[in-house]
Amino acid sequence: MLKFDFSGLLKENIGEHGVSLENMKSDTDLMDRYIEEVWQEAPGFTRLPYEDVSYIEEALKPFKEYNFDDVLVLGIGGSALGTIATRDAIKGVYYNGLPKDERDGYPRLWVPDNVDPYYVGKLLHMLNPQKTLVIVISKSGRTAETAAEYLIARKWLEDAGVSLKKHLIFITDPEKGVLRKIGNAEGITMFDIPPDVGGRFSVLTPVGLVPLYMVGVDIKALVDGAKTMAERTKKPFMENPAALIAYTHMYLFKKGKNMAVMFAYSNNLANVADWYRQLWAESLGKRYTLDGREVFTGQTPIKAIGTTDQHSQVQLYNEGPFDKVITFLRVEDFGIDIQIPKDIHEDITDLDYLKGKTLKELILAEQFATYLAITDNGRPAMQVIFPKIDEEHIGQFFFVYEFATALAGKILNINPYDQPGVEAGKNATYALMGREGYEKLAQQIKSRLGEMKVFEL
Repeated sequence: MLKFDFSGLLKENIGEHGVSLENMKSDTDLMDRYIEEVWQEAPGFTRLPYEDVSYIEEALKPFKEYNFDDVLVLGIGGSALGTIATRDAIKGVYYNGLPKDERDGYPRLWVPDNVDPYYVGKLLHMLNPQKTLVIVISKSGRTAETAAEYLIARKWLEDAGVSLKKHLIFITDPEKGVLRKIGNAEGITMFDIPPDVGGRFSVLTPVGLVPLYMVGVDIKALVDGAKTMAERTKKPFMENPAALIAYTHMYLFKKGKNMAVMFAYSNNLANVADWYRQLWAESLGKRYTLDGREVFTGQTPIKAIGTTDQHSQVQLYNEGPFDKVITFLRVEDFGIDIQIPKDIHEDITDLDYLKGKTLKELILAEQFATYLAITDNGRPAMQVIFPKIDEEHIGQFFFVYEFATALAGKILNINPYDQPGVEAGKNATYALMGREGYEKLAQQIKSRLGEMKVFEL
């Protein structure tokens, strides 16, 4: 079970920049009501931990038998980040570089999550289309990045003369959209994206579960972990980790802590922090409240990796502005450890303190020392402690932060499930690329550019 240490957020421990227990207790009734409201409203993500995922395993049996070397996922943002985070957490950051026998025979998993032409072009050049399964993920099928990559990948497969039915899977809207239309016409295997689950909440839907199952992730354990945490989030405020995360972060946000750093002390958890970054930013960064007031609200999430960023960011965190709240991700069992040799440089006593210790001892000491230094400087910080990194604990992490996000939306009185700012950029892209129906917007953009003062070097 994940453990949560909120001690470094308390005013009683760090002084004026913390949250007081008295405030927390006085807001207990309000937070209990918010917890109840979220469960009563039942946003789509709250249903996912209770769903049976065996149908995914059954549907993918034929694809397992094709003995693919690679799985290529074409999706962007929420259609990609959860898969990347889980792949790295469970399989390790070097997974794709391992020989197939060291991957237990499972294929590599590639998720470009961008349309950088060099990145995409070199990846396709490296892969063999005859040994690659392409999974296309888009609810509408119209998202520019995913649609462009699909067209390129489809031509790549067609030129290789492979069976598209064996080499393509669509994950899309259950009834409508471009991919649903193509899939129905061509007999492509398809999985549904639940209409009431947005991209950043979708890792426990086929969006994440299909590609992860193909590389040997125990998707049942992932979902069961989320279910364990879902039950914890039904508890009263002071026993509820998601509620405490939401309350403390929003309380501190209103006190000027407008940045939330997630400091992952494990390279395998670095992309888990990336997943959190999208979830927190896209859900809580809003211009309007639910009643239409203009607020321009939102706490900016920041990713950091320990120990690397002790040498690039911690100076700012310790002595810079009091505008951050920090969450440390601590791992108690890395699954591997390396002892520091005792019999090297025996004549140099300056290194004796390290000899015979392990890298696990060192990284955990560095993490806790940084946590102590930050809190000793009156900076609010908490710890999320992973007994080990496995499917169960990653599932717990996903759900606790999804539920915390929903509660933070309650506190801010905003809609945490929409993303109008993202849609504006999508529409402008359609206009610039000449999509039919966006001619008026294209003209508006052209006029606006014509009125801008040019200042180039």
